[in-house]
Amino acid sequence: MSSLSIRKLAKEYVPGKPVLRDISLDIGGTGITAIIGPSGTGKSTLIRCINRLIDPTSGEILFEGKDLAKLAGGELRAARRRIGMVFQEYNLVERLTVMENLLSGRLGYVSAWQAFRRKFSDADIQRAFSLLQRVGLADFANRRADELSGGQRQRVGICRAVMQSPGLLLADEPTSSLDPKTSVEIMELMRDLARENNVPVVINIHQVQLAQRFAERIIGMSGGHVVYDGAPDGLTQEILQKIYGGEDWLAT
Repeated sequence: MSSLSIRKLAKEYVPGKPVLRDISLDIGGTGITAIIGPSGTGKSTLIRCINRLIDPTSGEILFEGKDLAKLAGGELRAARRRIGMVFQEYNLVERLTVMENLLSGRLGYVSAWQAFRRKFSDADIQRAFSLLQRVGLADFANRRADELSGGQRQRVGICRAVMQSPGLLLADEPTSSLDPKTSVEIMELMRDLARENNVPVVINIHQVQLAQRFAERIIGMSGGHVVYDGAPDGLTQEILQKIYGGEDWLAT
């Protein structure tokens, strides 16, 4: 059974100029699905439609028995707490501590009064400490987020998403602000945490080599369409040219 089913999804920011064109995909399992393609082809738009950071123009986004495209208000908030999100620019609250940022992943599960007072259960606090130990940041629990390096911030962002107990984890260019070594470490972390927590991951990523190394499935997009959907070893030069256009980029 698929964790996520997308049917005929389309998005237009300007009427008559679609960014996403008739996208249909099924995402299941616990591995990484990487979305690749040139800038402006709709990768980020697809990710942001799934968790309703932006509204699709038409189509269905079926997740855990509900069409996210039709939800609003409390129903949408309840559904979105089951979708973890890792951002390119980390999206941490800089003035809060690492621990407070992690616990913010539980805000969707506590009352408004508890959220206002930042009162969390002992189980949530212990889970947060365990995750920090898992990613090597236990000694940073009481540090402000703005004192961390980029790689450390992204680890916190990943842990915060895992704190939501998600049924699906999305990541929008999670390595684009990081150096090559840290990028590999972040991809390893997402792969391993996904397996440990039995959750599928969908990653929008520019680095084709990272996608091939860590993803079990690659979706290639071009011009708002899916032009490749298959295994990493199926990405031939011909298919890459179809996704990215031309040959010049292959020599860079």
